[in-house]
Amino acid sequence: MLFLLISCFSFIFFFKSFSFKPMKSEGKMLLLGPWFWEGFSSFLVSWFNKGRFAVSMFQVPLKMPLTKVNLCSEVQEIVEEEGESPSLLDLPELALECILERLSPAELCSMAGVCNSLRDRCRSDHLWEKHLKHKWGRVICEAACKEWQCHIASRKRPSFLDQRNKKGFFGSLMSMWPFSWYKSQCESRNKPTTCLPVDSIMALYLSLESGKFWFPAQVYNRENGHVGFMLSCYDAQLSYDSKTDTFQARYSPFARRTIEESIHRDRLRAPPVETPAHVLHTSDCLNDLKPGDHIEIQWRRSKEFPYGWWYAVVGHQELCDGNENRCRCRYSGEWIIRNYTVVLEFSQYTPGSRWRQTIVNRKDHREVGNEADGFYGGIRKLYKEEEISKWKQLWPKQIFD
Repeated sequence: MLFLLISCFSFIFFFKSFSFKPMKSEGKMLLLGPWFWEGFSSFLVSWFNKGRFAVSMFQVPLKMPLTKVNLCSEVQEIVEEEGESPSLLDLPELALECILERLSPAELCSMAGVCNSLRDRCRSDHLWEKHLKHKWGRVICEAACKEWQCHIASRKRPSFLDQRNKKGFFGSLMSMWPFSWYKSQCESRNKPTTCLPVDSIMALYLSLESGKFWFPAQVYNRENGHVGFMLSCYDAQLSYDSKTDTFQARYSPFARRTIEESIHRDRLRAPPVETPAHVLHTSDCLNDLKPGDHIEIQWRRSKEFPYGWWYAVVGHQELCDGNENRCRCRYSGEWIIRNYTVVLEFSQYTPGSRWRQTIVNRKDHREVGNEADGFYGGIRKLYKEEEISKWKQLWPKQIFD
């Protein structure tokens, strides 16, 4: 039927246009010449290839007067009769890319299920990197990326049954019935149901959103703001709960194991240094410390516990009255040489409390303390106003003894 229709159209147009004589069409002059056959043939070819009327393939030459003929409107009427609409993939590359960049993560996932072409585009790393930085950039650090790489490696590692190069008696045994049937059943169960690459940024984002991936980060005022942890920050393994938009924390497996739930995002941060929780941090700012400086210092209750980072302020020396006109604590040179000690004040405790002050050695600083008062470790000076203001936001409403 289609072949007959094309033959009829071809014969009629060929017969009418062969003499190059003008013919009337609703009061307009319709000129059909060699230029027409080039456009019409390309239109028919595109119709065969796509199985539908492709308006974009039928290009009318610019030299054709629009007042003479308006074939595009005729094609548009045919397309409307067929009930077809333009495809998203017909858009230019740049336009399609701009649309995808404006989609949310949920919309990208929905768009990826439309077709194979959009699936590959919607899983591109450059689209998901923006969403990952926006939602997770504040809590994801280098340590979390390394842990994700280990997670990927464990998923890519071949299973016991996937080692097809087994030799000897056991390899022959597994190829015999009924072991071969059991092997095929296990392989079918272990076969992934999705072809999403495990090392893609989209896979990392979805693993974080689903809570399947536990990542390392630090928690301010752990254990729901317990008095014993006010103005501190401890390492933990975190999992996200998308239903409540909160996190669950698992603290160090050493000593006692603690789990905390319903942690809001404003109590989290990425570790500012790569020092593990059980390692003494190397202090490189001791000679620059002066009264009024904001610092974080490692502290742990006993040797078997991990360090936490505690907020403190550098105080004045014992012989200094704190008067700015007479204070020499901030001077360098001979005064620093003769005064190696640095006073650290924890102002969340009342004056006279054993937790109010501690003194560290500026020249030869190492872990100091005892089982009664705990152990003080490395020091890092706070230079960014953002870090200082965060500690001030967490300041308790009352001071402790």
